[in-house]
Amino acid sequence: MPATLDGVLMDVAQVQVPVTDEGLLRGDGVFEVVRLYGGRPFALNDHLERMADSAANLRLPLDLEAIRADVATLLEAAGAVDAALRVLVTRGGRRIALIEALKERPETLALATVTYAPTRILDGVKSLSYGANMLATRLAQEQGADEALLVTPHGRVLEAPTTAFFYVLADELCTPPLADHVLDSITRRRLMAVTDARERVTVRDDLAAIGEAFLASTLREVHPVHAIDGVALPAAPGPVSVHAAGRIRERIEAELAAGPTA
Repeated sequence: MPATLDGVLMDVAQVQVPVTDEGLLRGDGVFEVVRLYGGRPFALNDHLERMADSAANLRLPLDLEAIRADVATLLEAAGAVDAALRVLVTRGGRRIALIEALKERPETLALATVTYAPTRILDGVKSLSYGANMLATRLAQEQGADEALLVTPHGRVLEAPTTAFFYVLADELCTPPLADHVLDSITRRRLMAVTDARERVTVRDDLAAIGEAFLASTLREVHPVHAIDGVALPAAPGPVSVHAAGRIRERIEAELAAGPTA
């Protein structure tokens, strides 16, 4: 797969950063992952704007125009691929962009709740410090699930390690609020715009009463959930999830058709 390092096109295996770079040593840096549909990036501007905000919050120097040029170089080399575009900037000042193959995933997911306390100082920062998120997934898998559902020590349901969480309760599509320190997901924004989903403070006890649920992200779009903590949901995917999946795909296709300024 192709990659760029500080604007230089190369094979991903050739990309190297100094071992002293604090992006490696301390996870001090920012990143974004963009879905490519036939080589066309979806919501690239939104992702790069969020990256700039993350960098500003982290007090990390970032040259957004250089990153845009890196992405343009990489996309030209990659061609019409269905893949993921990962862009990151380290504290050592290295700009890296690479193309990644999309992962194969099960059609529906089993979730396991994992206790997690958000780091308040990193609110609004999509940083390279994802060790806790990755551990949460492994802990869920040790319980026989596919993915974790993060719940605070006080019982507030948040999100999955790399995705937003949506669910249906009393025939309403709901999602935990951004005020509970969940990431302002690009796909979450689109779903809030194209469905009647609403923010709702969500607690662990709610999980036993939900009728359907799904995870949402740039790479997954809408990914139905069939069980939480070993309890099967009534429908997976249910009608609300199917509708949401259709609406987000329509939005994606419309934005791609409108061009890169969408």
